[in-house]
Amino acid sequence: MTNTGEVQELTTQPAQRLTILLGTRDHYHHGSLFVHLMQRARKAKLAGATAFEAYEGYGASGQTHAKHSMTDDSPIGIVIIDRAERIQAFLLEASDLLQNIVTTIADIEIVEL
Repeated sequence: MTNTGEVQELTTQPAQRLTILLGTRDHYHHGSLFVHLMQRARKAKLAGATAFEAYEGYGASGQTHAKHSMTDDSPIGIVIIDRAERIQAFLLEASDLLQNIVTTIADIEIVEL
């Protein structure tokens, strides 16, 4: 609502959210897989990407990844947002890295304020 009491409509645009769930022990060559994926997302000039470290999680293997465990295999979530065609292109380009990694896509609306 504006100062004059008028109801203001939100402007949105369609996009997709790509979520990749992995652990700090997941590697690509001699480096962290999540770092490599973030670098690829930046190189692809995707609209936005954020990596989050989580407290605990598990995936398809059923193995617990926990920040507090002796193995220190913290779960990492990467969230990437862009237009659907750019997310699809990134997935095709990064498919070699995402074998056995939980990956989801969701249709979203980006709110422009």
